[in-house]
Amino acid sequence: MQSQSGFLIFCAALVLLGLLAFFAGRYKAVRVRRAGASMYAQPDQYAWFAVLSTAGPAILVGALGAFFLLLLNVSVPTFYWLAVSLAVAGAGLALGIAQVRPAFHARKAIERVIRGILALAALISIAATFGILFSIISEALRFFQLHSLWAFLTGTTWSPGASFLASAGRGDGGGAEFGSVPLFAGTFMITLIAMLVAVPIGLLSAIYMSEYAPGRVRTFAKPMLEVLAGIPTVVYGFFAAITVAPVIVAMAGWVGLDASYNNAVAPGVVMGIMIIPFISSLSDDVINAVPDSMRQGALALGMTRGETIRDVVVPAALPGIISASLLGMSRALGETMIVVMAAGMRPNLTANPFEDMTTVTVRIVAALTGDQAFASAETLSAFALGLVLFVVTLSLNLVSVLMIRRFREKYRVNNL
Repeated sequence: MQSQSGFLIFCAALVLLGLLAFFAGRYKAVRVRRAGASMYAQPDQYAWFAVLSTAGPAILVGALGAFFLLLLNVSVPTFYWLAVSLAVAGAGLALGIAQVRPAFHARKAIERVIRGILALAALISIAATFGILFSIISEALRFFQLHSLWAFLTGTTWSPGASFLASAGRGDGGGAEFGSVPLFAGTFMITLIAMLVAVPIGLLSAIYMSEYAPGRVRTFAKPMLEVLAGIPTVVYGFFAAITVAPVIVAMAGWVGLDASYNNAVAPGVVMGIMIIPFISSLSDDVINAVPDSMRQGALALGMTRGETIRDVVVPAALPGIISASLLGMSRALGETMIVVMAAGMRPNLTANPFEDMTTVTVRIVAALTGDQAFASAETLSAFALGLVLFVVTLSLNLVSVLMIRRFREKYRVNNL
């Protein structure tokens, strides 16, 4: 409670200092201008520079101080570092007011500050990515000290067994097998089924919305289609387990196939339905971005509307369509709840989509939510799986970038 009250007091004091900086800076700028001096910026720009010089350093010092205190595990009373931050704000206020003078370019200074904030935001996202990768690699290396990397990548059996007893000193963990092939096979099979459902339907619906649908139909249909993206995945899981799975079992029985109620087809189909809005919406935007002059030129050359869409519009929008499809694929690779509820949790290496199987993300959740020790091989295997999944996703993104560049170069050569 004391920390919360201290933080509220700090925010209130910082707001008051900011207001004081704004009005004091504006007043001084107006006074200097009235004295006949030629200034490089408007009074409000000098005022906002004073606000930035007051609040910016104080927030930066406070945030960095809290970060390093947590990082070094040092206990310092909250009052002290908040007081230091306010002292920095006071110094920034004095500096900002002092810079209100004719020779100072306040507008350029504000632009530099904004550019720095944008660069900082980009660096934070990049640093977060490297931080995530570092945390995964550090724990994955601990797992590979216990089990072979080659056996992990090529093994066909996933059976942790009693490996958790080794970390508790009650056994050697013998008999545990951590072959990831069944997990990745299940992941790729369910993702493939989802993409076979989502890409054709999403792309065809995008073509209809952008090229054929009347304005009233588009206004009504597109928001309804995008509603699918807001449905919780647990609802999709219920739909897959209760509705789709029995239908698939019945249809398989009609053609003489034996299908389990936990199978890969049900979550794959429902997952494909879930990612249709991603592909459809993004593809629709990309297709609408194709210049209308290209359509008119193709029609003027005697091409039908369908030929224009096939030979001109879709090739021009193909890089964006590929990006939308890969976004949907990434969404499918990381899905967990639908797989748990409709496909099961048994690692099963099979080419039959009507059998039960599981995915990498399901095993990661199972490993990290059990009652075994964190240092056990089963828990650390979650980080190894996450690392390999990260590499797979990164490889797909790199391949997609190469494909997009190739299609763009091809289209630039063969344009109309």
